[in-house]
Amino acid sequence: MPSCIEIRCASALHKTPKGRGGPYGCDLNPYRGCAHRCQYCFAQYSHAYLEDGDYFGHIYVKTNIAERLDRELSSRAWDGRPISLGGVTDSYQPCEARYSLMPEVWRVLIKHKAPCVISTKSALILRDLELIERLASLTYVNVACTITTLDESVRQKLEPHAAPSGARLAVLSAFAKSPASTGLHMMPIVPYLTDGEENINALYCAAKEAGVDYLLPGMLNLKGKTRDTFFTCIDRDFPACYRDIWAAYQNGRLDKAVRERAYARVRAAQTQYGISADFMAPSRRFFNNNHNERAEQLTFL
Repeated sequence: MPSCIEIRCASALHKTPKGRGGPYGCDLNPYRGCAHRCQYCFAQYSHAYLEDGDYFGHIYVKTNIAERLDRELSSRAWDGRPISLGGVTDSYQPCEARYSLMPEVWRVLIKHKAPCVISTKSALILRDLELIERLASLTYVNVACTITTLDESVRQKLEPHAAPSGARLAVLSAFAKSPASTGLHMMPIVPYLTDGEENINALYCAAKEAGVDYLLPGMLNLKGKTRDTFFTCIDRDFPACYRDIWAAYQNGRLDKAVRERAYARVRAAQTQYGISADFMAPSRRFFNNNHNERAEQLTFL
């Protein structure tokens, strides 16, 4: 079991560059570190400045996150652009069941009518469905779940402490009935492991049944500590794939032919199931249909 370390944060919101490619202006992470232990996690670097190398085992809990958020959203410095919740660590990882930081975060967002996007691999978000529905009735909210595969034998090795994929699909189905928009993030697609036609088509079919607004695909990137963690997992749990995956990333970047083959399967599934990959379309529709005094500030549109 990971250890939880309570801290008080100096700030709740961290601005993101306006050209980074996401429909949001700030990141908000109630926790640092993540107990889901996803073997491809890109955020393992984020413990470096703490001189703590145990990203999965030491979870830092920002006990005053809602208080700081309220103060920052009350400031004229907040430009009104959507906030990304859990962009670095999952806001609904297991320790949230104990600390319950998120209900108060949602109440602060409701108070300020703050638009937001959230992605999670946990079914615990359903606990706060009523609060999120209330916020979505006031402003733009997008709820996404990352799902890499419907094969639980693979999922349990890649994402050992995250919710089963079926539970995440149930989350999307529930929120599809709410005022929030929904998306399935099929990322990372792991070459020679989850990039097969069967897996990709199964995820598109499930996304269609869940009624999502978009499905966003993305290939695996391997950098820094993530590379070591990932290949240790592949060597241990998927040895038959090890040599091919290693060769595909031998120059650091994913081999072009491997990437193009995977995306050809993705495009075929997009056509077959009629699901858009445009994750910004829901926000454009919302703000185009709801002109207000902040509209000119939402430069990502």
